[in-house]
Amino acid sequence: MIIERPVYLTKLVKQKDRDLIKVITGVRRCGKSVLLFEIYSKYLIDNGISEEHIIKVNLENKENVSLRNSDVLYKYINSRKTDDSKCYVMIDEIQYIQDFEDLVNSLKNDGCDVYITGSNSKVLSSDIRTALRGRSIEIKVYTLSFAEYYGFIGGDKRTAYNQYLLYGGFPYAATEPDIDNKIEYLKMLESTVATKDIIDRYGIRNDNLFNAVYDFMCSNIGSIISAKKISDTLKSNGFKSITPDTVGNYLSYLCESFLFYKVYRYDIKGKEYLKTLNKYYISDMGLRNAKMNYRQLEVIHALENIIYLELVRRGYRVDIGKNTDKEIDFIAADSKDTYYIQVAYSMIDADKREQEISSFRKIDDGYKKIVITMDDDPFTILENGYKKLNSIEFLLDSESLRKI
Repeated sequence: MIIERPVYLTKLVKQKDRDLIKVITGVRRCGKSVLLFEIYSKYLIDNGISEEHIIKVNLENKENVSLRNSDVLYKYINSRKTDDSKCYVMIDEIQYIQDFEDLVNSLKNDGCDVYITGSNSKVLSSDIRTALRGRSIEIKVYTLSFAEYYGFIGGDKRTAYNQYLLYGGFPYAATEPDIDNKIEYLKMLESTVATKDIIDRYGIRNDNLFNAVYDFMCSNIGSIISAKKISDTLKSNGFKSITPDTVGNYLSYLCESFLFYKVYRYDIKGKEYLKTLNKYYISDMGLRNAKMNYRQLEVIHALENIIYLELVRRGYRVDIGKNTDKEIDFIAADSKDTYYIQVAYSMIDADKREQEISSFRKIDDGYKKIVITMDDDPFTILENGYKKLNSIEFLLDSESLRKI
């Protein structure tokens, strides 16, 4: 069963026939292949493109191993052309081809409309952008948003949210009705995407050490951490040979594979980025919970992770805010607006309410200051013009920050 992804389809349609290589990135199994090969292909056919002019190559399939060579794949694609009409070429998991830049440039120069997917951020490193001669555009794909998930699941919103909190938004997991099968799938996905794929791709020799770092990251989503802090913690737990440099490399690998996202701290008063003590959020709570065997379910950090992912899905640039001795969970900005956002499970308690809104004080730049909570009440106005927004309403309405 296919879950429609209208937001991403709209982005692809907007780029159709533009003289750009479309690069679709995201963690493995987030739905990139289905988006291209099924949803977008159907759109093309429904809008008059002949199926024979759509060439699809999935390099992850074993039957296509022989095509993981730039010259061989180029010849194969040319052999599939039936006439001089424009072809729409879709290559899945392009990172399997070394030095693929000349291949996709050549296809584009031949008049093809080229779409490639990748599960590694090196696909769009500065070197590759240069090799693609500035003629590429990235479309970032994430696992299902709660709005997409709820649109498929339906029913009671709070029940659906609790399921989403536990099992995340990987499309296959969302469509699997049996809980045991859902958990088994997520555990399989976690062990391949997060462990085997990364260990194989980067030639990691000490997989126990890598897994220890990965475990630490899953246990500390939304916490301020550093490579040194992780190194010191693991060293005290028996990993005597670990160093901050090794941890730093592992953190880079986890982010390059779109498994985690690194969020930088921004000093609001000093108007500069801080070099240390960043936060990391996982790409999907289902992976994290599977790795933790459904233990350590810290609701506030999970909610914070989900809010972060939703902000970046909507195209906001997201930082952590430092306001003198206080911290603001997120500064979210786009070309139109900037928002200061705190995330709290509840603000019913007066002390908790004061703790959250105190982070906003002495910031007088006029931007909206919003606390997102699980509280289900009609009161949205706080002191000094600060606002309160229910998290489920936020997740279901892409314009909720502008409306409040």
